[in-house]
Amino acid sequence: MSSTPASDPQPPRPAPEDRRPRPKPRIVFDDPLDQQSSDDTDRGWGERPPTGGSAADLARFLDEKPPHHI
Repeated sequence: MSSTPASDPQPPRPAPEDRRPRPKPRIVFDDPLDQQSSDDTDRGWGERPPTGGSAADLARFLDEKPPHHI
């Protein structure tokens, strides 16, 4: 037995076609405030889409009723 550590084989080198340079990230100069965020919509605030009907109104009333009205 020798006291030298066993050498690991070299990892395989990637094929030449695998060593293509990565494309550089694109710089976008758009104004982010021109885009609508999810907070700008009713859905972003947790609102339901309008469905109409008395059953939907009752369900919304019961969901939004404060705890002291139970």
